Amino acid sequence: PRSRTLRAVRPIAALEAEEARSLLGLLFDLDDTLLTRGELTEAAYAALFRLRESGLRLVATTGRPAGWGEVLAAQWPVDVVVTENGAIALTRAGRRVERLDAVAGEERRRRRRAVARLVKEIHARWPELELADDAAARTSDLTLDVGERRVVRPEAVAAAAAFAHAQGARTHRSSIHLHVTHDDVDKASGTLRAVHRILNVEPAVARERFAFIGDSDNDSSCFAAFRTTIAVANLTGHATVPPRYLTAQPMGAGFVEAAVVIVARRGE
Repeated sequence: PRSRTLRAVRPIAALEAEEARSLLGLLFDLDDTLLTRGELTEAAYAALFRLRESGLRLVATTGRPAGWGEVLAAQWPVDVVVTENGAIALTRAGRRVERLDAVAGEERRRRRRAVARLVKEIHARWPELELADDAAARTSDLTLDVGERRVVRPEAVAAAAAFAHAQGARTHRSSIHLHVTHDDVDKASGTLRAVHRILNVEPAVARERFAFIGDSDNDSSCFAAFRTTIAVANLTGHATVPPRYLTAQPMGAGFVEAAVVIVARRGE
């Protein structure tokens, strides 16, 4: 992989026209990035159309479930929806939605049973950690609600994650969920795989010519993997490689702010 060095985060207004014009696509997180506390505003949705009209391929990459991704892939102005932190990708093919899952058949079912057992044990040990509302729509993981509908003690979340790791599972932390999985994938690796398989863009090219915008811990792999990276103002966590640019506005308003700059620079 190309070496990366820590660098000072710059305001999104510092994005130069040459960099914006070189982009082939934009990858974006959903919760607390495109969405504002779960709500899709008119301005944020309209920004997707303006970005597409500027010639960019659009890829949503989220911790949300594959079941949600099927709807978004069918209805939104996007090329690909990567869900469950990289595990499952969806794309529209005519009137159908096609699913890309690197794990098939009995192995997927085995992993699903193992995750269900582990999450049940986590809940028994830390009762405040309850399944998120979207659990039924998931394929590769299960999620515990740590900030969407309830407030959970940070030490309980950390202890549950450590317990899951000790049992051989992986976890991802977003601004609202703790994800538990047996898939060895993250947003960056899963998205690069999907962009290659579905959009026929080589990973090395995608890393240089697809931008990413996100906000939380489970976006860290994308902040490290891609050249043009943006965080909205509500950025949380401690990414090993920080984003290159930061918006002044949080959440959906920050997404709109970034979109306006990208589209304007591409037209210069």
